[in-house]
Amino acid sequence: MRLFTCATCGQSIHFDNRYCVKCGSRLAFIPDMVALEALQPAGEPLWSLVSSPERQVRFCANEVHDICNWAIPAEQDGEFCEVCKHNRLVPDASTAVGLERWRRISQAQRHLFYSLLRLRLPVPDRLQDPQSGLVFDFLVDEVTPDGNIIPAMTGHEEGLIAIRAAEADDATREQVRSNMNEPYRTMLGHFRHETGHFIWNKLVRDANRFEAFRAVFGDETQDYAEALERNYQSGPPEGWQENYISTYAASHPWEDFAECFAHYLHIIDTLETAGSFGMAIEPEGHKEMAAEVEFDPYKARSAEQLVSVWVPLSVAMNSIHRSMGQGDLYPFVVTPVVTAKLQFIHELVHGDISTDQARLAG
Repeated sequence: MRLFTCATCGQSIHFDNRYCVKCGSRLAFIPDMVALEALQPAGEPLWSLVSSPERQVRFCANEVHDICNWAIPAEQDGEFCEVCKHNRLVPDASTAVGLERWRRISQAQRHLFYSLLRLRLPVPDRLQDPQSGLVFDFLVDEVTPDGNIIPAMTGHEEGLIAIRAAEADDATREQVRSNMNEPYRTMLGHFRHETGHFIWNKLVRDANRFEAFRAVFGDETQDYAEALERNYQSGPPEGWQENYISTYAASHPWEDFAECFAHYLHIIDTLETAGSFGMAIEPEGHKEMAAEVEFDPYKARSAEQLVSVWVPLSVAMNSIHRSMGQGDLYPFVVTPVVTAKLQFIHELVHGDISTDQARLAG
């Protein structure tokens, strides 16, 4: 995530800001510009961009209660922004718990869509694609008559992404992470992983790129339910660390792709943040660990370029976290095999992998 600048006063502003802390200007994220912009009133409910006064926008309906800070072009129909229009079931904002959960969920969701916009990935909603457009349900847990809690399930099915709303609570999410012996579990991670399944449908399955996919990730036609059951019962195969980014990635090619897609977004977005802040490392006497983000990660030449900077930078961040008594920020190892999988995703999202028909024709 890059830093933005207030067009009114030149102050640095951040993606989630609603107001400039220096001049007090109202701020909104403008999706088609992929930028956070300062606004000035143009007659309720419209606002003009300070940088382009001729452009008028209005806020997403979810702007109330500080749930969303994205805007909609004044001439565009609909009351929801490019993110919120994908939501079907949302937390109950009339309760304090529901409102706080929705704010946290929305924050993660907007970070996801920032990356999808930067990469220009297809994200049709259910109006544009009634059968498999992208739609989100944020589900509440079921409470049985005897008081037991049945957790809602996070997952993806043909464009429908379900997210357990309770995991917006740090304590709940940490308990699940610990119980499942996971090194990393975040709301943003859920969004990126489950969206990976949606992207697989759109860019691999629907575009008929099976041959290229299987050459890197393996045969996805193996029974999915059996593969997951085997993973839960027996764990990952011996030596999984060399071939997979996580134990869950080792369960099935679909999960391997979704995990790698999530990590691709983790890497490019964090590198953009590091670059925006001018972060660089060059430890004295350890020149092999030097790293600096001197390129736009969203327009990188290759996964190798990304990984060559990401590995030393993440090692430094992990060391800083340990010095504060915290766990590693990035508790994963990016091996050459994983880098090759990230390269597939890099080429896929940048449109550099041909379809099976095109390969046959060639």
